[in-house]
Amino acid sequence: MVKAAVMGAGAWGTALAKVLADAGNDVTLWSRRAELAEEINHTHRNTRYIGDVALPASIRATGDAETALDGACTVLLAVPSQTLRGNLQPWRAAIGHDATLVSVAKGIELDSLMRMSQVIVQVTGADPARVAVVTGPNLATEILDEQPAATVVACTDSGRAVTLQRAFSTRYFRPYTNSDVVGAEIGGACKNVIALACGMAAGVGLGENTSAAIITRGLAEIMRLGIALGAKSSTLAGLAGVGDLVATCTSPRSRNRAFGERLGRGGTMESALREAAGHVAEGVASCQSVLALAESYDVEMPLTDAVHRVCHRGLSVHDAVALLLGRTTKPE
Repeated sequence: MVKAAVMGAGAWGTALAKVLADAGNDVTLWSRRAELAEEINHTHRNTRYIGDVALPASIRATGDAETALDGACTVLLAVPSQTLRGNLQPWRAAIGHDATLVSVAKGIELDSLMRMSQVIVQVTGADPARVAVVTGPNLATEILDEQPAATVVACTDSGRAVTLQRAFSTRYFRPYTNSDVVGAEIGGACKNVIALACGMAAGVGLGENTSAAIITRGLAEIMRLGIALGAKSSTLAGLAGVGDLVATCTSPRSRNRAFGERLGRGGTMESALREAAGHVAEGVASCQSVLALAESYDVEMPLTDAVHRVCHRGLSVHDAVALLLGRTTKPE
């Protein structure tokens, strides 16, 4: 059993808090909204983010970060990727000196182009071996429904990876360990961008052939970037790469795919954000940082570039499709 602090009470943080509690761990869930923490404690519900799903009574919620972090040997960082640095800075003094820091957000920081594990190390001063990543084909709603799922726990310290694997193991949630932190993070960050592209295609009425092509060519982009950064191709061919990509690109429950669909149906960025009702589509920000990171390594990512042009340069989805189809043909 571990004493865990889950820092972030959105859908994903709450789902992982439930998994940890179901596995028999001591779990405190931090919410930046005190009223949400109160609701979780009194009704065992988080209606804002997960509807009427019942949470284990053993989960304690708090609006005070220091209370959540007190004595925690495992700290899950479940805030959106672009807010991680700002949240971590006031928390770092309260984090135990040997606590395992677990990144569950998927993205590349906009200004620094750092992966989340790199941000954690820079802000906290922690040894990189203390930082782990949990990623995979893990839609929060299905995990909350206790549908069978698998995930990857990536950490360079095999002992910490196995400890986390045991902490997350339940009858419905199966973790696999991996030492390739870079591959796990690149797969998680990039798949959100490709899911936006799949959603856009669906929104304009394109079918499964198009979706399959986007997923396949999207994987090629992800692998090019990952390998340039030192990732293992086997990681990107597994749960953290292909698995996560397929789930996020095909599920109607995927926030990124749904956001892309709204744009494909003719919605503006502003209207799509309103419809998202506070749920973050990480790919909207990540397409900027992923593209910039790829350019710094001279890696070509045409799908990512097209998504970036739609989300941030005013290109229409129809024009983006035409742009991709008009590219010079070449061997696969």
